[in-house]
Amino acid sequence: MSGWAFGPAGRTAAAATVASLVASPVLAQANAVGVEAAIRNKVEIRSAQTKKVKPAVLRDRVFLADEVRTGDAGRLQILLLDRTIFTVGAKARVTIDRFVYDPAANSRAVGISVARGAFRFMSGRTLGKPAGPVTVHTPVATIGIRGTIFEGVVGEDARRIAEKEPAVGKVKADDDEASLIVLRGPGPRTQGDTIAGAIDVTAGDRNVTLDSPELAVYAPRRGAPLIGPFRISPAGLLALQSLLRTGPDGGGGGSHGTRNALLGVAGVAAAVAGIGLLGGKKKKPPSQPAPRGQQPRGKQ
Repeated sequence: MSGWAFGPAGRTAAAATVASLVASPVLAQANAVGVEAAIRNKVEIRSAQTKKVKPAVLRDRVFLADEVRTGDAGRLQILLLDRTIFTVGAKARVTIDRFVYDPAANSRAVGISVARGAFRFMSGRTLGKPAGPVTVHTPVATIGIRGTIFEGVVGEDARRIAEKEPAVGKVKADDDEASLIVLRGPGPRTQGDTIAGAIDVTAGDRNVTLDSPELAVYAPRRGAPLIGPFRISPAGLLALQSLLRTGPDGGGGGSHGTRNALLGVAGVAAAVAGIGLLGGKKKKPPSQPAPRGQQPRGKQ
């Protein structure tokens, strides 16, 4: 499959599917955590229940402990029940290990493991801003999230990008473990209810907080100290964005590419909000005047 399967109809249908998951106790018991909202090129899902591997299908449910596998040019956007949008980039292996979301109690707990590959996390814009831990784990680092957008890459691509950064240079790294994490925003001019948050990256006994867009931290291997924070170069950002490219026009690298990518995923969240994900009523379309000479229904 080439190109994003992500038109307006796809957004609305994916949003409707998520709304049904939240509303259905049966599906909740089945450990559904979200839906496959956008797909590009080769993406496969290994079912935690059946252990079978199948191609990703637009609007299919994603279940707890399912493993996402992407090819060299594969991309998948997952829309979680709390409106978090998690983009899985190229050459990735990702699993949602923990997902507890209770809109009635305004609480959640999310844990995602990235064994390798590129990814983007965009915090859910839920009503009431539920409290609870949200973490992403790589082989060598744990990322605690405080309501924001960040990107990362694990593996050989992380080493390749990081070693070209002046703040890093050539250091001993493990191509299976190296992890590069970059805070992307939102910045001080953000609109709506997305807050200018931060992330806390922990590896070993060291913790680094990233609280400004384009700050980065690098964990080269298990047992090695974190390098950073440092401001990632435009070339490094472009290289990371190329692994998360959201369209055939490039969609990555530089502020405009990132903005377009985030607008794309935000469109899904907006669609969810429009149909009342958390139990609100769906807005009715404005009434249209009856054609001249025709009586409105119910008035005949």
